[in-house]
Amino acid sequence: MSDERKEAVRQVAGELARHLAWLRDAGVREVPVPVPVMRRAPVPAPALSPAPALEVRPLPVAAPRPLAPIVEQGPAATSASQKGSGSPGLLAIRADLGDCRRCKLAGGRTTLVFGVGAPRAELMFVGEGPGADEDLQGEPFVGKGGQLLTKMIEAMGYRREQVYIANVVKCRPPGNRDPEPDEIEACEPFLRRQIEAVGPKVIVALGKFAAHTLLRSTIPITRLRGQWSEYQGVKLMPTFHPAYLLRSPAEKVKAWEDLKLVMAALGRQVAPGGGRPG
Repeated sequence: MSDERKEAVRQVAGELARHLAWLRDAGVREVPVPVPVMRRAPVPAPALSPAPALEVRPLPVAAPRPLAPIVEQGPAATSASQKGSGSPGLLAIRADLGDCRRCKLAGGRTTLVFGVGAPRAELMFVGEGPGADEDLQGEPFVGKGGQLLTKMIEAMGYRREQVYIANVVKCRPPGNRDPEPDEIEACEPFLRRQIEAVGPKVIVALGKFAAHTLLRSTIPITRLRGQWSEYQGVKLMPTFHPAYLLRSPAEKVKAWEDLKLVMAALGRQVAPGGGRPG
């Protein structure tokens, strides 16, 4: 073979090696390697033996580098990584929930709403389920009802971040309908574990569904509210849901009376001149 042809073969082999290296760095796992057809040089005379065929072997391709895991972004990731974090127990519960598909609510949710607040709060609020604003933001009680709840918490002498807030169900029921029994059954074990992880001194059950779920009762909230009960050894006070108080402002007086009982149980006094929130 002439020196010119040998040089051409070396150039082709070099280009092939560079191309294969580029494919490897790009994460390509399989590369079909064509076998080049090498044309023989013209035979100048019949008396000469034909030139031997050039054996071309494909260059070895290194194993592809492991691909980095895809990190989910957006509201769902925020809910999973930030909301309700702060203690190993709560983080473990959130990890067990994962991308929960245990009931039919999962099909219509935007974001799973776990819980938020101090991981070892002495006061915990439990509501019914996320609404439209909560479904978008991944945090419980952030809509109009949540704004009223924040005022209630502040009137009690706490900041919102000093208490813990969660719901019975973690996904929004369609059209804000009431949670159904199978949905409550799927979610309640995680709420029970949240309460155990936080270890509050007092639980405030907001509305009839939270009260009925925790107390295993069907007594109307109008009769349950203002009466102390217990949930797994923790003092529990049922009261009206903030959304109901927005629709029935006159009932805020009764809800404030319930919250003052909670304050007394926690050793907190109503500030002079302090009145009901909102």
